[in-house]
Amino acid sequence: MNCAISGEVPVEPVVSKKTGLLYEKRLIERHISDFGKCPVTGEPHTIDDIPDSLLGTVLQIVKPKPLHTASIPGLLGAFQTEWDGLMLSNFSLEQQLHTARQELSHALYQHDAACRVIARLKKERDEARQLLSEAERQLPAAPEVATANATLTADGDDQGPDAKKMRLGISGEVITELTDCNAALSQQRKKRQIPPTLASVDALEKFTQLSSHPLHKTSKPGIFSMDILHSKDVIATGGIDTTAVLFDRPSGQILSTLTGHSKKVTSIKFVGDTDLVLTASSDKTVRIWGSSEDGNYACRHTLKDHSAEVRAVTVHATNKYFVSASLDSTWCFYDMSSGLRLAQVTDDSEKVDYTAAAFHPDGLILGTGTAQSIVKIWDVKSQANVAKFGGHTGEITSVSFSENGYFLATSALDGVRLWDLRKLKNFRTFEFPDANSVEFDHSGSYLGIAASDIRRVFQTASVKAEWNPVKTLPDLSGTGKATCVKFGPDAKYVAVGSMDRNLRICGLPSDDSTEDSAQDS
Repeated sequence: MNCAISGEVPVEPVVSKKTGLLYEKRLIERHISDFGKCPVTGEPHTIDDIPDSLLGTVLQIVKPKPLHTASIPGLLGAFQTEWDGLMLSNFSLEQQLHTARQELSHALYQHDAACRVIARLKKERDEARQLLSEAERQLPAAPEVATANATLTADGDDQGPDAKKMRLGISGEVITELTDCNAALSQQRKKRQIPPTLASVDALEKFTQLSSHPLHKTSKPGIFSMDILHSKDVIATGGIDTTAVLFDRPSGQILSTLTGHSKKVTSIKFVGDTDLVLTASSDKTVRIWGSSEDGNYACRHTLKDHSAEVRAVTVHATNKYFVSASLDSTWCFYDMSSGLRLAQVTDDSEKVDYTAAAFHPDGLILGTGTAQSIVKIWDVKSQANVAKFGGHTGEITSVSFSENGYFLATSALDGVRLWDLRKLKNFRTFEFPDANSVEFDHSGSYLGIAASDIRRVFQTASVKAEWNPVKTLPDLSGTGKATCVKFGPDAKYVAVGSMDRNLRICGLPSDDSTEDSAQDS
């Protein structure tokens, strides 16, 4: 008596009232509930057509035991066979364990030896780089030593064989150059118009994540800073893994990886359309990188003027000078070509640690953020603090000037604040927890914010008009922390860095992008 479905002796047999076939009760009930018919004849069936088990409470079907276990010698033989198999398996496992221990021991020894060799080579490399950097920095200063006394700052007595301690001061020629640049840019700003190729509000509303690129190491994940070279559509990222990466967005390829810092890269900037890149690091240094003939980048200058972590670098509009800001309570003004520090500025009225910095588009104003929640505005020509803004809670994480020259955006742990530079007051506040980055696009039409768990884009307006949110992009990194945001050329895409080492590109999907381009034309 076998089940018509399974072909085995049923544990709980039942007979169909319609077909008279024998089934396992659980199997026929499952089949009827799924298909509503007999599995053999195909006739319609219901559960009512299946009576209760034939066994009731009396019969119990006992499956026959295998023949070799039906006697004591058979059982003993089975036990012996099982024991022999267990012993052989145990012996094989012991051999594998012994081999694995030997291999692990050799690997650990080789790793330790390799680490010692790498450490020695790194030390020799850093010493050679330091000597080369000092030699390079002394060469351009040599013909000026005779006239440097006339332009040295108050600590000019530091000059000597160590060129990095020489401060030539911001000379009259430099100030004239900065002033001329300011006048030219201010004149251009009066005639400034929004480019017709700028992405529309409707286009930004359709933005979605287009791609994600893991540019940095998995051992120390996280992108801490970012910049975009609009003319070539190249994105530079600074990572917690101590490296900076230059990424070609159109091709999706890494162009170069800049290695040399010993701690995380806190800030990275392109120098206009030149082949120079600036990086700042927690290792207290600033590096100037230049491309070589093979397309790779090499460090041209290593600047060690700060005594604490360098948090920001910002490039002047002339592309000849730049500023670094540090937690040592100073910011330094440098000559780009020689790497010479022309001035190191500190505020004697109060001790603050600088965490962010940005030049005004016209170049004569410098904005700095501090760990003490204060935003300071400086006159670059006199290096005087001309204004300061309070109101934030927590460390200032970034500052950004609008291209219109009137607005300043600052981010901190309590959110984002907008400041009117004409009246020196706060006119709007966005309360986003842990705002890590704020950025105006190049036209001044949009404002991007990277907070702890989301990225937002706002359409800029006037002081009194409402700044409307255009798009909200959730953080997809899984780390809950977007660290930096930048607009691509004409705001055609938004690049976001986060703590999972991925660079994310958000823009129009290909179909919408083609349609939008057709409408523009």
